[in-house]
Amino acid sequence: MDSKPNLIVDLTFDFSLKIIYFSEVLESKKKFNMANQLFRCGTSIGVNVKEAQGAESKVDFRHKMKIAYKEAEETEYWLKLCKHAESYPFNETMYNDVQSIIKVLGKIISSTH
Repeated sequence: MDSKPNLIVDLTFDFSLKIIYFSEVLESKKKFNMANQLFRCGTSIGVNVKEAQGAESKVDFRHKMKIAYKEAEETEYWLKLCKHAESYPFNETMYNDVQSIIKVLGKIISSTH
């Protein structure tokens, strides 16, 4: 990892690790479709945030952060489905984490012109 701390990079990397673990829990319960959806969008948040760090311009940076934001919202949706579907596991901490990530990304996007 980079030597200089970066809140959103660190938050999304840690969240990706949690997504990997939770996807494995879902797979162990034979919830393969949900595991796949969450794995893809949940890890994509951090990938796009990391890509934004090397953006070619402010416009490019903002665009990549918007993609990360959209992926975070999709992740929140899938986690909410897990919460309300009777036979699915749910992780409250991860749900709260993705809501925090959405808020941070929203602030970054709104402050980047």
